[in-house]
Amino acid sequence: MQDATLPRPALLGIDLGTTNSLIAVWQDGQARLIPNALGEVLTPSVVSLDEDETILVGKAARARLTTHPERTAAAFKRFMGSDRQIELGTKTFSPEELSALVLGSLKQDAEAFLGHPVAEAVISVPAYFSDEQRKRTLFAAELAGLKVSRLINEPTAAAMAYGLHEQKFERTLIFDLGGGTFDVTVLEYALPLIEVHASTGDNFLGGEDFTEALLQACLKAWQLTPEHIEAQNLASLCDTLEQLKCKLSEGTQSLNWRNGDSSYEWSLDESGAVKIWEPLLARLRAPIEQALRDARLKPRDLDSLVLVGGATRMPAVQQMVATLFGRLPYRHLDPDTIVALGAATQAACKARDGAVEELILTDVCPYTLGISTNRGEGISGAFSPIIERNTIIPTSRVQRFYTTHPQQETIRIAVYQGERPWVRDNIFIDAFDVPVTASEQIQALDVRFSYDINGLLEVDVNLLDSGERHSHSIDRSPTGLDEQSRQNSHERLATLKIHPRDALPNRTLLARLERAWTQSLGDERERIADWLDTFTTVLGSQQSEEIASHRSQLNKALDQLRL
Repeated sequence: MQDATLPRPALLGIDLGTTNSLIAVWQDGQARLIPNALGEVLTPSVVSLDEDETILVGKAARARLTTHPERTAAAFKRFMGSDRQIELGTKTFSPEELSALVLGSLKQDAEAFLGHPVAEAVISVPAYFSDEQRKRTLFAAELAGLKVSRLINEPTAAAMAYGLHEQKFERTLIFDLGGGTFDVTVLEYALPLIEVHASTGDNFLGGEDFTEALLQACLKAWQLTPEHIEAQNLASLCDTLEQLKCKLSEGTQSLNWRNGDSSYEWSLDESGAVKIWEPLLARLRAPIEQALRDARLKPRDLDSLVLVGGATRMPAVQQMVATLFGRLPYRHLDPDTIVALGAATQAACKARDGAVEELILTDVCPYTLGISTNRGEGISGAFSPIIERNTIIPTSRVQRFYTTHPQQETIRIAVYQGERPWVRDNIFIDAFDVPVTASEQIQALDVRFSYDINGLLEVDVNLLDSGERHSHSIDRSPTGLDEQSRQNSHERLATLKIHPRDALPNRTLLARLERAWTQSLGDERERIADWLDTFTTVLGSQQSEEIASHRSQLNKALDQLRL
């Protein structure tokens, strides 16, 4: 029996996003967002290394993208599962290590909010994340001191929150466009059952790409290339274009930018932006069409559309969706927060909380999994599916194969993910060898794939003639996440200095003032310099009330300047 004096384990849900991350908790029969040290629920997924080798996470780090781009990293979720290494000053990090720092910051916020340690959470991932990307997300959580009770697909998490909120019976398409990934999920509510029928997406399409398209367009207009622009100036331009993108609905926006001694101007309205974004908007259509085909539905068969992810705030995206489906999507739920709320709802569901214990969720494997085989005489490298995309999970499927010749002594089981007929065009996951006793005849073997609710794969091989069985847990990929690599990550993060949470509001304001000074000119720049000097002096006084008062005034002043 649990000691009544001990706090009940927190039912936490985390949206680990490309642009922003959030954490929510299930309390008193509902999901609640947890604020960070700044009192905000959105924590930018940005990490920066300060000059004193201290790690900054969140808004303070995001401000340093402009002033210290060589010491700051963002959008690293896009490289999860790869061997990409990201340099911050004198230190090098993997994407999962940087993600762990964001998760660790969210964990601290939850502990400060709840008043006790937390150790477990449901974490959302893009529906189209591969097996390797899911494993790396689990490892990032491990580095942050969190046990993952379940990985949940982001659109499915949104569906959980939406279904509990609406209590309807209908077919819905979840359109999830975040900062770096795009997912489409078709599902049906027949509460208490939420059944996912199809899920697909694009892991390299998101709001960041729309900003990048604007960057390429304005550089082309100015006849400049990124290689001829200093890193800090380029970062400042990207930041300005991101702000411009968010203001397009207000009318034509003008940009004034300096590069060295040269001054540049550029104007853009919504229709001009749509022309620049046409290739990206076209890419949004393919996953939608595939999801509907797999669900065997027409657009008219849907009862509702739900937009998820901050990038769906763009009018161009909303117009494209409305035109494609001939109806307006639901907009009454916050697209930035619904995934975190759904993840917390799933945490409550797993804990059988009384408010949601009747809610039943089915999910699907969003991509096809299979092995490399020979197809006919001398034709090798064919992709033979074992689990087809959009199969309900958890699932276990088996296919029978045969050796290629009687004297064969080894069978190579090479596992791939994808939708192309040849393995060379799909994603390699892992490979292992199975010994075979040579005989006078071709031998049969059954290959079974077992795919769990976290999207992780187990492979079993049964040799029918000998009765031998071989099991293989896929625990690494060619990127080399072996035990030594894991240990190195633990040791590297253990030696880092993390900026104190209670001092983060002051450090964030300093970074914000530095960024505002960089983006300003003339009298405005002089005024911001005065603010920076004044606040630095106030910090030296170590008078907490005076510091808090000045911090509040300066944040409001910067808000008015939209800096």
